[in-house]
Amino acid sequence: MAVRSQAERLLEQATLDLEAGGVSSPRHDAEVLMSHVTGVPRMMLIGSARPSGVQVQQFLDLVGARASRVPLQHLTGSAGFRYVDVEVGPGVFVPRPETELLAGWAIDHARTLESPVVVELCAGAGAISLSVVHEVPAAQVHAVELDEPAYEWAQRNLAGTGVDLRLGDMADAFADLDGQVDVVVANPPYIPLDAWESVAPEARDHDPALALWSGDDGLDAMRVVDRVAWRLLRPGGVVGAEHADAQGESAPAVFADRWSDVRDHLDLADRPRFVTATKPRR
Repeated sequence: MAVRSQAERLLEQATLDLEAGGVSSPRHDAEVLMSHVTGVPRMMLIGSARPSGVQVQQFLDLVGARASRVPLQHLTGSAGFRYVDVEVGPGVFVPRPETELLAGWAIDHARTLESPVVVELCAGAGAISLSVVHEVPAAQVHAVELDEPAYEWAQRNLAGTGVDLRLGDMADAFADLDGQVDVVVANPPYIPLDAWESVAPEARDHDPALALWSGDDGLDAMRVVDRVAWRLLRPGGVVGAEHADAQGESAPAVFADRWSDVRDHLDLADRPRFVTATKPRR
């Protein structure tokens, strides 16, 4: 019988502990934490990881925190998003993989333009803006965030990128850009106030409230996105905004009256995830 390595034994126990804590991807998270502590890539952990006594204790402490539903990204200090790593921690919404599709839509559209002007509303940690400036170097990118702790995380992530980051309410942001923007993109808060119990502890207990809740139907912020995007965009400009999977009809309805080419888009699990629309050319 093969003798299991210390790393393998630690990972197996951590997987059981995380599963007992209700973590949805226990083995994955255990491996990420082991890799974070040891510096060994996930795929090489079993054969190459030789954690020291200090590293073992660090790993066990992190597993305990994760089992109590502290977000994995808070424990590692970063979240992978498309082709960039975004620094995150307490005080800022953790970027989700689903939002990469919305970012990709904005990037694809920006790439069709010579010198695109892109605005991100509800920027959070700045993941979408960071991706746009990374993948579309010709883009002029602007971003706004209301919550000061989240804004400070965005400052850190966007430092040196040339992104024009502002602290304030999206409702009256970028008056100097009215009618000059090509792409508006947003991942606004969209959870109804009465949906508290349905939200995972990682989000409910650790993401900022301003990034989660948005009125009785979850669409208060979406209505602001509608108004701000209409003001900012030039004719032919486009807006894209993420929404909850239960809002595949109600979110597009926000844009139904005056926009053209209103479309809803599915995520990789075939669930409604974001809406896009075009400001008509006169």
